Amino acid sequence: MIETINLTKRYGDLVALDSLNLTIEEGDCFGFIGPNGAGKTTTIKILATLLKPSSGQAQIDGLTVGYQNRQIRPIIGYVPDFMGAYEDMVVVEYLEFFAAAYGIHGEQRKRVVGDVLELTDLTYKATADVNSLSRGMQQRLSIARVLLHDPKVLLMDEPASGLDPRARIEIRELLKELKRMGKTILISSHILHELAELCNVVGIIEKGKLLYSGSVREILHKARVGHVLHVVVAEGTERAAELLSKTDGVRRVGVVDGETVPLTGRPARVIHVEYDEAPGRSFTDLPNVLVNNGFRIVTFAEEAVNLETAFMRLTKGLVQ
Repeated sequence: MIETINLTKRYGDLVALDSLNLTIEEGDCFGFIGPNGAGKTTTIKILATLLKPSSGQAQIDGLTVGYQNRQIRPIIGYVPDFMGAYEDMVVVEYLEFFAAAYGIHGEQRKRVVGDVLELTDLTYKATADVNSLSRGMQQRLSIARVLLHDPKVLLMDEPASGLDPRARIEIRELLKELKRMGKTILISSHILHELAELCNVVGIIEKGKLLYSGSVREILHKARVGHVLHVVVAEGTERAAELLSKTDGVRRVGVVDGETVPLTGRPARVIHVEYDEAPGRSFTDLPNVLVNNGFRIVTFAEEAVNLETAFMRLTKGLVQ
């Protein structure tokens, strides 16, 4: 559905996108991850036909961006991180205005506007001034706007940016419903745990280059380098850390003061152990090492690799 081939965008000497090769299949919900300045917004604006690439190619549903923009625009919906201000216009007028721009008229327009208001749970705000809406309501209205013409593809640039927790949850549930409807969604966000729950495919971009692209499971597998263990002992933390540092397979040991222990919910001195398994040895041997040397274990748990830890391990924090 979406494909980029060596997509490049330059601003003078600045390379915002560097030979980006990306494939998003029909029905995918693709999470686009990267630090500020990595090239996410540039990519989305090119796909939305708002920017021309310097070189390379981008296609949506077999249509080429820059050459077939008139055919592309009816099948895409672009949601920027902030919607423009529309003074002296209420919600239903705002939607009717854009419906008319999409060529939807008469009874069909009235029905379509009512449908998107219901889908985005904005029916009770139909007569409210657009400028009086909260940030979360405005984002839902922005999504309602791009659904008027029933696009195949949604391009969403930080739709949950600046929202309070409740508004983020509401936007997430709306996106899940759009995903169930079969929309192909490209969404950039810094709220990584929500992307992991929402998206079936993610891509990590840094300094204009796509570092990784694949399922969340594949990204997590690539980010896993050995095992990271969190260990708490009843007493003698420093001695336990020293003992573990001399154990085969242990690459690095550190002690963190005041870290909250997941199992107890209380702060403690936690030993962080980086361990490399090999034939004949496993990190599950470490509790025996401690117990055999007189230590009483309070907590022994492996650190889960989630999308946030994967992002930190796979990127270097580089920007343009």
